[in-house]
Amino acid sequence: MNSPIIEDTYAEAFKTKASYLLITAATRKLAYRAAVEATGFATSFIGCPAEAGIDQYIPPEKTPDNRPGYSIIICQNKTEKVEEQLLERVGQCVLTAATTAVFNLLPEAEKQTNLGFKLAFFADGYQEKITKYGKDMYKIPVMSGDFLIEENFGIVDAVAGGNLFIMAKTQQSALIAAEAAVNAIREISGVITPFPGGIVASGSKVGSKKYKFMNATTNEQYCPTLKDKIEDSKLPEDTNGVYELVFDGLTEENVIKATRAAVNAIKTIPDVQKISAGNYGGNLGKYKINLLE
Repeated sequence: MNSPIIEDTYAEAFKTKASYLLITAATRKLAYRAAVEATGFATSFIGCPAEAGIDQYIPPEKTPDNRPGYSIIICQNKTEKVEEQLLERVGQCVLTAATTAVFNLLPEAEKQTNLGFKLAFFADGYQEKITKYGKDMYKIPVMSGDFLIEENFGIVDAVAGGNLFIMAKTQQSALIAAEAAVNAIREISGVITPFPGGIVASGSKVGSKKYKFMNATTNEQYCPTLKDKIEDSKLPEDTNGVYELVFDGLTEENVIKATRAAVNAIKTIPDVQKISAGNYGGNLGKYKINLLE
């Protein structure tokens, strides 16, 4: 085990809204393609209409229709925005994908949105409400056969903004550590890493020191190529690689588990010097994920 410094700080996470879906298909490859499309352009609320990602692979013996599938999480900060994203993403990216069906993974949630009912209008009057797999579903005729979708989908309070900073002697070591951390997080159900491959190369700060029109800009205090050019760099002198991880969870406990798993994975990688996290002094959100804990 490596022994990097774990900074006495916290990741500041905040409340969001989320829906939890299962996409199944005739093969694992087809289910994965649909899940990838449905969670695209959803890395950060800063510039994307949602934060979304693939949660886990669900084998056929654990799905309602005994076909392979992937669970996905879609987050937005308002319930009505989640509803919009569900309709757009499932309608454009899953309904159009070969052999897919969609199921609600939050049937006990107090808030349910009738996504299946809304999407059924695509059938132009040929839709049919049915009971199948013990669920209320809609059957939508499409060119390849029938698209099946559950009538209602739950929306719950969730937690966004879990994060870690990885600092290492080389960019390669930082990247290997980041990949190890992402793999560890993916073993935890109910958590997504919305950035490409789960890794953030361009960690940002809120606003700008120079441009008033920018909502977010580069976090210069953590840029290795700037550490000798600015006075307030937060990097060790011999740090040459930094990556950030960002993850959202259905519950605070999910985010805590993800943080713990990620830190333990990072510690196995040589040349990692320091593990830290980003916060805004408690002004962003109510959740403080303390690293030393």
